[in-house]
Amino acid sequence: MGENLKRRLTAIFYADVAGYSRLTGEDEVGTHRQLTAALDLISKRIKDAGGRVVHYAGDAVLANFDSVVAAVKAAVGIQRALAEQAAVVRDDQRFQFRIGVNLGEVIVDRDEIYGDGVNVAARLESLAEPGGICVSGAVVEQVKGKLDVGFEDMGPQTVKNISTPVRTYRVQQKGEVPFSPTAAMRREFNVKRLAGLVVVVLFIVAGLTIAWWRPREPVGEPPPVERMASLLSAKPSIAILPFANLSEDRAQEYFADGLAEDLITDLSKVSGLFVIARNSSFSYKGRNVNVREVAEHLGVRYVLEGSVRRAGDQVRINVQLIDATTGGHLWAERYDGALSNIFALQDRVTQKVVSALAVKLTKEDREALEHSDRPMNLIAYEYVLRGRAKLAEADREATLEARKLFERAIEADSKYARAYVNLGLLHYYEWRFWGLDRDQNMERALELAREAVALDETSAGARILLALILQSKGEHDSADREADRALSIGNMQAETLGNLGGYLRLANRCQEAVDILERAILLDPFHSPDWLMWRGNCYVRLDKPEKAITLLERGVKRAPDYAAVHLYLAIALAMLDRMEEARAHMTEVLRINPRFSIESYVRYVSVFHRNRDSVDRETKVMARIGFPVTSRD
Repeated sequence: MGENLKRRLTAIFYADVAGYSRLTGEDEVGTHRQLTAALDLISKRIKDAGGRVVHYAGDAVLANFDSVVAAVKAAVGIQRALAEQAAVVRDDQRFQFRIGVNLGEVIVDRDEIYGDGVNVAARLESLAEPGGICVSGAVVEQVKGKLDVGFEDMGPQTVKNISTPVRTYRVQQKGEVPFSPTAAMRREFNVKRLAGLVVVVLFIVAGLTIAWWRPREPVGEPPPVERMASLLSAKPSIAILPFANLSEDRAQEYFADGLAEDLITDLSKVSGLFVIARNSSFSYKGRNVNVREVAEHLGVRYVLEGSVRRAGDQVRINVQLIDATTGGHLWAERYDGALSNIFALQDRVTQKVVSALAVKLTKEDREALEHSDRPMNLIAYEYVLRGRAKLAEADREATLEARKLFERAIEADSKYARAYVNLGLLHYYEWRFWGLDRDQNMERALELAREAVALDETSAGARILLALILQSKGEHDSADREADRALSIGNMQAETLGNLGGYLRLANRCQEAVDILERAILLDPFHSPDWLMWRGNCYVRLDKPEKAITLLERGVKRAPDYAAVHLYLAIALAMLDRMEEARAHMTEVLRINPRFSIESYVRYVSVFHRNRDSVDRETKVMARIGFPVTSRD
């Protein structure tokens, strides 16, 4: 019977509404009215372009075209027309469709079309951003040079029920200038470094790191040690270097790293200590270092070194604490024990450091150390350590493997809050940066963040993750409550402080953001350039352009190809009427991202920023400098 099936090669068009369930839940009648108008528009455009609507499925449309060029041209026209139609609708009620276009062979039966070609088109639609279009490599081959659009290579994508990955491209419409981490960062760093964009964090020490991904080796010069020393003199300061793996199995590297990270986490909970962030101390991993130089670069007096040997179910930890001012050892000890007692061994090392540095634990310190987020079994702990090690590989495949490992950790111990935070973070960044299965990833991230908070109310990282997710969903009051609860916890590590500062900036709580980010930078001398950019932007909004310029010029030195740093530096300079310098940095922005425009900037920041007045003030200054209003394409 299959021999009689009618087959044909056709261009398949698939469109679906982003966030339809949420919109319906908020306003069923209004949403249906919008949907009807949108479907009428889409149907007319398809017919006018020579296509045929095959069927409707709720908020989805399936159509086919004899011409691939006509299909892509219709998709571009539809997205533009829908954007104009939605311009009069409130942002939180606005309809946005995703569209996928594929060229493939289909089965035609009773005016319906079936087969892999349709499945691929539907999958391409799910990969598109709201208001965007994704097409297959077969489509690009047919239309390239025939339409006034560009194509951004998204690489091979795995498609459900299709054996081989599909080469996928994002359509860059004329007049559209993506100002987003994915688009801008592809231009700011080379392809090798970009492989790990989704791994926005290298590791999650206190449970969370939320910042745009940056190369994590030391960049530029850290803050002067003299300034650091004067700031840190009130309490003992220490850096924990990555532990050497002395096990015969080199694959145990993740275990050695995990022990050092956990020590940083625990010691950071002691209010009487100043503990350098993992990002900075681990920048020396695999290098022969001079302890005095490390201490000078990081602005600390004490350095902790160690090694780990694991054999079967036995573990040996060697640790030495060094006073960098003299080069002398305060103590050096060996700890032997069963793997099942690894947390007790960690506690012994922590207590020894606290005792050696004559730090008096407060009641709150003791409670924080007692409430360390530890699993009920070692299997879950191993999965989390391996997952975090996978994240450090900074590529897409490793990230997907990390997600599986965190899922297994939750299966092994459903009460392990850290596993929920790690997994929730990956889903959040799938939504924010990659745009894959956006609605599902956002809801999954929200579910995991809420579960993490329920399991560990003292986890600042979990609360900040939840705050960022709620902020992205427009639930600002709830997001603020979570951020305020994180603020009340205290003794946060640098990564968590940095992420909190990023949240406060987006919430337009700029003075708080500046203060928090200053604390984060002190803890992490080799911090992300984001923190300088965020503080600089806050000073712009606080009408303190001189302070903004000082910070942003440092940011340019550390990351000369980071467009956002140049952007805010240009704005700050223009506020002081230093227009020639401002335009020089505008030139740098356009060099890094030739498609940047005021329109694209507003489109991107509007997703996250609460206060549109601040954005409006920035765009007015940008216009005065001479930034293009729309794309120059």
